[in-house]
Amino acid sequence: MGEVLFDRLCLIGAGLIGGSIARVARERGDIARTVVAHTRRPETLARIQELGFADEVEADPARAVRGCDGVILCVPVGVYGRVMESIAPHLAPGAVLTDVGSTKGSVIRDLSPLLPAGVHLVPAHPMAGTEHSGPDAGFATLFQGRYCILTPEPETDPVAVERVAELWRRAGSMVETMDAATHDKVVAIVSHLPHLIAFTICGTADDLAEETREAVLKFAASGFRDFTRIAASDVDMWRDVFLNNREAVLEMLARFSEDAHAFGRAIRWGEAGFIEDRIRRGRGIRRGLIERKQA
Repeated sequence: MGEVLFDRLCLIGAGLIGGSIARVARERGDIARTVVAHTRRPETLARIQELGFADEVEADPARAVRGCDGVILCVPVGVYGRVMESIAPHLAPGAVLTDVGSTKGSVIRDLSPLLPAGVHLVPAHPMAGTEHSGPDAGFATLFQGRYCILTPEPETDPVAVERVAELWRRAGSMVETMDAATHDKVVAIVSHLPHLIAFTICGTADDLAEETREAVLKFAASGFRDFTRIAASDVDMWRDVFLNNREAVLEMLARFSEDAHAFGRAIRWGEAGFIEDRIRRGRGIRRGLIERKQA
């Protein structure tokens, strides 16, 4: 076991991601000596205490971060600004502030203006998750073999960046660093657009006439079931993702719409070669994921 990374690590939010960080920290023992969990709902606080994955549970975010050398925002990105206003005056000098949000440009936009002098912001995005949410959803192996992307600003203290990178390595992740704009474009195509499509397909199925909808649910094949798994994701989180990565999502949606129309024309006019090419390219992408152990 290496040196402990953080003396007191505060998790603002302890659902799937925050709860999984707490569990792996407790299991390993070299991520944090003390884990503090904050959430605003009394029933969630009580459940975290029952589950016992945090050393301290705190209802007041200002008290939760006080004296902590590490703070991780694990709440929907749309509330970052409001949360930061509550905790900024109470962040300890030298503390490392990071997050787990799926958008990074908005994180820098919302947090940087409120960042106290001497506090280091290292935005991060663990590319891991399930369709489940809440404190019961987390598990210690969630991040094993998954990528975590860091998007620090050029002037960020490299020691702080390395502490966050090492946290994710100890959690089992492979760490990559890129600028926020590149990150937001990448996740728009690999994560945000697939979710948009899944929500739309399930909405289309729900709008069908009653008898047809029942048949859809009764005879759902694996392809549709995969979409329903994605579409079962957290409402607040995904609303905020779409609104805070608006430009990149709309750009990728426009590209997808053009490609989908081209596929439709090929079906209409019997262009078998075009259809076969698209299927082969899809198979190639799948093989690439399997080779990289990301399937």
